[in-house]
Order: sequence, then C-alpha cells, then structure tokens
Amino acid sequence: MNSFSFYNPANILLGTDVLENLSDQLKKFNVHSLLFVYSGDFIKTLGIWDKVKQTCEQNDIHFYSNGNVVPNPKVELVRELISLGKEKNIDFILACGGGSSIDTAKATAAGIPYKGDVWDFFEYKAVPKEAINIGVISTIPSSGSESSNASIISNGLHKCGIEYDILIPKFAMMNPEYTVTLPPYQTSCGLADILSHMLERYFTNTSYVDTTDYMLEGAMKALLVNADRIMKNPKDINARSEVQCLAFIAHNGLLEIGRETDWGTHRIEHELSAQYGITHGEGIAIITVAWTKYASQHNPKKLSQLANRLFNIDYYNFSESQMASILSEKLESYFKSLKLHTRLSELHIDDKHFEDMALRATKNGTQTVGHYIPLDKNKIVEILKLAV
Repeated sequence: MNSFSFYNPANILLGTDVLENLSDQLKKFNVHSLLFVYSGDFIKTLGIWDKVKQTCEQNDIHFYSNGNVVPNPKVELVRELISLGKEKNIDFILACGGGSSIDTAKATAAGIPYKGDVWDFFEYKAVPKEAINIGVISTIPSSGSESSNASIISNGLHKCGIEYDILIPKFAMMNPEYTVTLPPYQTSCGLADILSHMLERYFTNTSYVDTTDYMLEGAMKALLVNADRIMKNPKDINARSEVQCLAFIAHNGLLEIGRETDWGTHRIEHELSAQYGITHGEGIAIITVAWTKYASQHNPKKLSQLANRLFNIDYYNFSESQMASILSEKLESYFKSLKLHTRLSELHIDDKHFEDMALRATKNGTQTVGHYIPLDKNKIVEILKLAV
C-alpha cells in the first residue's frame, strides 16, 4: 500500500424529502447571489426549479439561472457563465442534473475569481487558487462528480480534465425519485459509468491493497445486483437509492486510497466522445471491453483476480490470461444487458480517426496514458481496433 492523504468535505444528503434541507444549506454559506446551472426542462417538470427559486426568494438571495448545459459540456458556456458570475457578484453556484451540469459549475466556480481565461486551468498553464462555493442537486447517478474534485470540459476536439480539492461541492442532495423518470438509455449509461469508475481504481500494480480491493469488489457486486433490479423494474426506488449511493462512493476518492489508479480507459474514451459526440457512458462501455481484451494479453493479474472474486471463475480451471478474457466477456454481457452498444461498428464508426485520437491522447506521442498498462500512441490505436 502507498502512503496517502484522504480528504472529502462534501455533505451528502439522500432521501425523498432532501430539498427541504436546501434553505439550511444555503444559510450555512451566507449566500447572497446564486447561479442555478442545469440542463433541460425536466428540472422544471420535477418541480426543482420552482423549489430553488422559492428558497432563494424566501432567503433574500438573488437568483440567476442557465439551463443550456449539454452532454460533453463546452468551454464556451463556461466562459459565458463566468462573465455572468462576475457581473452579478455570484457567490454560490448550484448545479442540478448529472456530471455535465456539475462539471460546468465547477469550471465556472474556478473561473469567476480568475483574471485569465478558464481554459488555462485545463491546459495546466495555471492552478486555481480559489473557487466559488458549489452545491449539487443530483438527478442522474453516473459521474460521481457530486462529491469529486474533478471537472471535465470540452474545447472543440480537446476534452480535458482538472482535479483540485477546492472544486469539491459543499453539499450534494440526492432524491432517488428524480431518477425514476430518466430515459432508460440515460439510466444505462449511468450504470456503465459507475462501474467504470470502480474498474479504473481496481486495476492497479500496487501490492497489499486488500482493504480497497474488497471494498471495490463489494461495490461492484452491489452495482450488478441493483442494475439488474432496475432493468427488470425501472420504478424500483430501493434499487435507485442503492445506485445513487454507489455513484458517489465510486468517485469520492475513498476507494483509491493507498493505490495507484489507472484511467487509461477514460482517457481513450474522452477522445472518442470528443471526436464523435457519443454519450460518455456508452463510449466507456465500448472502450472497457476493448481495453480488458488488450490487458488480458499484457497484464492479466488483476483482471484474473476480479474474474475470480466477482464472477467465480476458478483459477484451477483457467490460466490468468484466460480468466482475464472471460472477465472481458462478462463485462460485455453486463453492458449488453443494459442495452448499450459494445462495438464501434455498431455506431458506424471505423478506424478513420484512430491515429488522430491517439495523438491527441498522448500529446502528439510525447506521453503515455494509464498506469496499469502505460499506453503509447500505437497501443491506443490497437485498443481502438479491438473496439471495432
């Protein structure tokens, strides 16, 4: 196990009456001017918009809103919100929705106090020294951004991320009833994304990490069980609650203490969704299947362990490489059970841009991505070809 320091101050509130706590939470941070960031009219259909506005009125808080967030959120909107934030003296940002809204809020929160362009942070030309406080109303269990320190934003074909503890939301409110109305595809993409966050932490070369190994395996088992329940009964509120719990647990940093994490799969998928605009959850399903195929031949140890503990594949009957290949098949079956595509060809994507994506991911071939298996440009292209 590696030395570590764990810090996460996010206050998590889960329940069907969770919005009744909003006024108290805003009072804690002495909010005077609030920017409400969300995506789509479903926020109004669920009654969330009215509740937030009413709470602000009751507490003499100036209320501003923007519902223009899109999947794979754009830096152009972040810049627009930063200008609004500076003009209106915004001192709190409340994000509602999933990862796109939350990541937009985080980037905006870092950009409002900054004198330069917010993209400087994503190109690592500058480090945010301060950020506006953020709160979250989570309606899409998926990204785990509601309790993470990360923000991922797109700028044309460049999809980049930052990680700073000052971006961790002060609170996150989760009402499982909000998730029942999600389209099935969005639910499935969320379930794929949650699993991927666990897998990125699980695949490590760090030794003596039994504590987090078993925590991750238990979380994965819980996800598989409750994903199956939701697919059979989308209105299962207990399963929805479990998944909301798993979404933030998977990405709040606790499951990676003392171990090196991978993130090669995510880095490849970011290029895929930047190039083609596909939904991250489906993209990560496709790349996870391809990456595990590749890893089964190049570093199968951790994959074989997961195959044994998660799917009861016996070491006595198979080699580590064979077990790792079976794990890839099991994961593909899981994604198919969610009715997600698992091949690029199913989305009519060929190898035309593989070299370009691999070059962007590796900064023109000057870097590798991932830690469990460091991937250079050629290896990324090989994995993308396995995804076809």
